[in-house]
Amino acid sequence: MATAVEIEPADSDPTVENGSPVGKLAARIAHRIEETVIRRGWPVGESLGSEVGLREHFGVSRSVLREAVRLVEHHQVARMRRGPNGGLFVCAPDAGPATRAMVIYLEYVGTSVTDLLQARLLLEPIAAGLAADRITEEGIRTLRAILDDEIEHRDDPGGWSHDPLHPILGELSGNPVLQLFIDVLTRLTTRYAHTSRRISKAEVAESKEVSHRAHTEIVDAVIAGDGARAQTALIGHLETVADWTEKHRVRNRTRISGAVIEPEIVEGPGAKLAEVVAGRIHDDIASRGWQVGTVLGSEADMLARYGVSRAVLREAVRLLEYHSVARMRRGPGGGLIVAEPEPQATVDTMALFLEFQGVTAEDLRIARSTVELGIVEEVTARYARGETEIAERLHTAARWPTEGPEDDPRKADRFHTELAALAGNPVLSLFLAIITELFRRHASGHDQPLPGAQAADDVEHVHGLILDAILQGDTGIARHRMRRHLDALIPWWH
Repeated sequence: MATAVEIEPADSDPTVENGSPVGKLAARIAHRIEETVIRRGWPVGESLGSEVGLREHFGVSRSVLREAVRLVEHHQVARMRRGPNGGLFVCAPDAGPATRAMVIYLEYVGTSVTDLLQARLLLEPIAAGLAADRITEEGIRTLRAILDDEIEHRDDPGGWSHDPLHPILGELSGNPVLQLFIDVLTRLTTRYAHTSRRISKAEVAESKEVSHRAHTEIVDAVIAGDGARAQTALIGHLETVADWTEKHRVRNRTRISGAVIEPEIVEGPGAKLAEVVAGRIHDDIASRGWQVGTVLGSEADMLARYGVSRAVLREAVRLLEYHSVARMRRGPGGGLIVAEPEPQATVDTMALFLEFQGVTAEDLRIARSTVELGIVEEVTARYARGETEIAERLHTAARWPTEGPEDDPRKADRFHTELAALAGNPVLSLFLAIITELFRRHASGHDQPLPGAQAADDVEHVHGLILDAILQGDTGIARHRMRRHLDALIPWWH
């Protein structure tokens, strides 16, 4: 099938391919392909065109197009099929790449167990309340099976960290954003078991019993449709988990550790060998403390260490470079060098997956309000405790819609991202970035213009009112004004 899908060509500069920015050109083309898939309603199985047709359409070389296709394949948006009747075909993604991308970034920035549990205390009670409202007979069977499984395996070795109830509550909420965020938070909290001291059998047994009683109370409330009771029970349970983790963690370790990319995520059916190798290299980097600038070895060293072909290793390296985990330097003294990850690859991957999941305006409203209202509350408390830099930074951010550069497409988000940064929780900052990118991608993919310059004065005024409430220490008013502000954005989601 030809490129009748009308993919809009990327702005290509023929001189770009002769220098280092080839990857940037490929990333722009990948983004354009992904926008086309979103605009067409993610038509799984449809062809986006042959390799030759796509090269001609974008006016780029084979190497640039293939690099773009690798990124699209890594996001599980489309797959290139070779041979007769081949081409780039739209596919259905799963949560694997999205989860890996988030774990990579949060592990690198040194997310603490406090950060994780603060985020869980915001999101999971909302999910429990929604689950209670939407519970079905099948959901009841699933919840009771979890409780039965806990009883059956209560004498197995291992501590409280195996906790499937929480991701299931996220799933039963019916909100894809909450479901994905809670799944990642639960996985990351589980990894914190690697920083805990050795625990006696008696302590393990006691923690399992306490956890099972709490789970039973939560499940009973959800099944009864009592959302308020389910939320109260869940909050109490998470506070117990926080106390238990603080009591047992090793004092000189505050970062997540252990295998950051779990084998079942990377090595499941259909996973590419290059993705497996990329995951193993990443785990090696993390286990060494992520020493930016360190040379892991030459290409020959890496081929011998991981026992793969040059083609597989090079594709694995491309994935690592995309996430800024590592980069290959050629020539004498070169090799695979540990890099400093940046969040945009994570944000892009998560936003694409959630777009495929069919996130609704209501899903987005619930998730964004939950995250941002929690952020506002934390920043208000921090300012009241004497963190005076908050006022200066937020004053600048509040004026950004009218005073920022005209070509900044994220001017209206500056106040929100600054609030998240001042809250001091990298999990909440990343979640907010994903939500705003999802909003932007959806609007772009459906040719729905976002509020432009004409709305800048109004946005600045509202941000100023929120800031006034924060500086007056009035959490209630600050939350009220933020909620009204976020509700006003929903009409742009169609």
